[in-house]
Amino acid sequence: MNSTVALLLCGPAALLTTAILGAAAGRHTAATRLVYGAAFVISAAVLAIVAGHLASNPGEAPAIALPLGLPWTGARFRLDSLSAFFLVVVNLGGAVTSLYALGYGRHESAPHRVLPFYPAFLAGMNLVVLADDAFSFLLSWEFMSLASWALVMAHHRDEANRRAGTIYLVMASFGTMALLLAFGLLAGPAGTYAFDAMRAAHPGPLAAGAVLGLMLLGAGSKAGLVPLHAWLPLAHPAAPSHVSALMSGIMTKVAIYGFIRVVFDLLGEPAWWSGIAVLLIGGATAVLGILHALMENDLKRLLAYSTIENIGVIFASLGLALAFKANAMPSAAALALTAALFHVLNHSFFKSLLFFGAGAVLTSTGERDMEKLGGLIHRLPVTSFVFLIGCVSISALPPFNGFASEWLVFQAILRSPELPQWGLKVIVPAVGGLLALSAALAAACFVKAFGITFLGRARSAAVERAHEVDRWSLAAMAVLAAFCLLAGILPGLVIDGLSSVTLSLIGDRMPVQVAELWLSIVPIAESRSSYNGLLVFGFIAISASLAAFFIHRFASHALRRGIAWGCGFADAVPAAQYTAVSFAQPIRRVFGSFAFRARETVEMPAPGSLDPARLRVDMHDVAWEIFYQPIAGAIDFATERLNHLQFLTIRRYLTLVFLYLVILLLVLALWP
Repeated sequence: MNSTVALLLCGPAALLTTAILGAAAGRHTAATRLVYGAAFVISAAVLAIVAGHLASNPGEAPAIALPLGLPWTGARFRLDSLSAFFLVVVNLGGAVTSLYALGYGRHESAPHRVLPFYPAFLAGMNLVVLADDAFSFLLSWEFMSLASWALVMAHHRDEANRRAGTIYLVMASFGTMALLLAFGLLAGPAGTYAFDAMRAAHPGPLAAGAVLGLMLLGAGSKAGLVPLHAWLPLAHPAAPSHVSALMSGIMTKVAIYGFIRVVFDLLGEPAWWSGIAVLLIGGATAVLGILHALMENDLKRLLAYSTIENIGVIFASLGLALAFKANAMPSAAALALTAALFHVLNHSFFKSLLFFGAGAVLTSTGERDMEKLGGLIHRLPVTSFVFLIGCVSISALPPFNGFASEWLVFQAILRSPELPQWGLKVIVPAVGGLLALSAALAAACFVKAFGITFLGRARSAAVERAHEVDRWSLAAMAVLAAFCLLAGILPGLVIDGLSSVTLSLIGDRMPVQVAELWLSIVPIAESRSSYNGLLVFGFIAISASLAAFFIHRFASHALRRGIAWGCGFADAVPAAQYTAVSFAQPIRRVFGSFAFRARETVEMPAPGSLDPARLRVDMHDVAWEIFYQPIAGAIDFATERLNHLQFLTIRRYLTLVFLYLVILLLVLALWP
């Protein structure tokens, strides 16, 4: 069985070799197809190996130790059910993204800055999931962070991109430091960094609480939990679109893997209050993330903020699983954990699809600003169709996959009255209300994203010149659209596939779903609830087909055209259409005062003047201004004051060294 892990490690090794080839031949015209083609083949091969292992030995956990890393630990790697599931997410996403990049990469202005780091990024994510000791995990985590930072900085001549790269690097370093401290507490005085030793350590309540807090900081900063989300809306638009898809759809899931690995596996039995902390953070993250997304005009920033919302949904479900597990309710905990893992998979599908669609729009028009788009459904028909599928999926509408996983989350919430603590009885329904609000706002957000971008009439000359993208990109988007539909109409297959993960972490699983009639899913019992995505899909398809048949059979065959409603103007112009700002205005007025400190200022011209009236909207990122801006200001102040130290003479430098030596000796002398 160790040969399985050794074979899987050949995948990251091959990806690193591809990265070296990309660095050597990055400026050659054939390098793009060579690197992305190799990444596709390697990711597909790793995916096949993991799938074969799960099919033949679902309960086995092969491991291997290499003579690398720390002398007393080595480099340990292990494939259990949890790491196998996340390897499927990473490599399925890597394969589809590489397929998309075969076409999209030809439009890259600086391929030599992307090709060396793209396969290295994939290798880092694979190694994080396989690592079985703290040193290997942290080394792989930091390698993953540095490779993704290099991809964010690919277009470094843009000042906004440099700022995004700086903030991302600072947040990544902060997260790694928090993870290092968490693993230090888990290792204890013995300093045993192997995961199997940490499982047997059983830290006390105070240490366990500290580890939970550090994991929320470390993994949460990489995943995008509020208020640690500041880097996402900056880094995702700065990176190339296929890299944005990897970072949003896959890398954030690697961060969730790290949280689950430590909190559900290494930390032992949780305390009931730990569920409250994760629940509240998840609920707040979901609502604030989607509110920020609604306010955005930049298509890629909108998708980045939407990622924050979905991360909040996943963490809220994980918090619920912690609460149920702490209260010895294994069936409910298995339901909540299955919902979280199902949404992890679903989000990797539809968010990658949406970033691919945004990349297609950017390639065709050169624009990300939705206010300059519109009417693209006529020029990008295939892209608009698959983007619509992504919008419906992320809006949690049946029969697509987003509905299935979020429906499971709410089924788990409905079991909260069985919890014994009154705090949980009150907080869980409140968080459920927040998740329901975020789901409704997500639907509004993606009505805006699709409607303003693809419907209506063109708002700029760039849209008039747009044309459909290449076949590689369309094929990748079509594959993900098919996955969104299949996971929505056959969710029982996914749920049963996740049973080995919940068995290993919770000790229980959801009931077998494939045995249900008509492939329904019954999370608890038929008397309580059930859902059949296949029947819903069949009903929608048959109803739509019958409606189309009767309209074409009995209605007039004449094609009738009429001018669109012009908002009261006789001569309708594109400027009279709804804009992204006007679409979001009602929601901004309801939530803006506390979420964004929003303020609208109207400048009306004097009577008789022909000058236009102007509406200025002033919004703020409250988390940035409260948490980050003071720190950045203090650092700037300190660096300005200490800047003169680099201009001292040699005698003053020697004096400072002498004083530091004296202080160090005094500290050692007074140390008890």
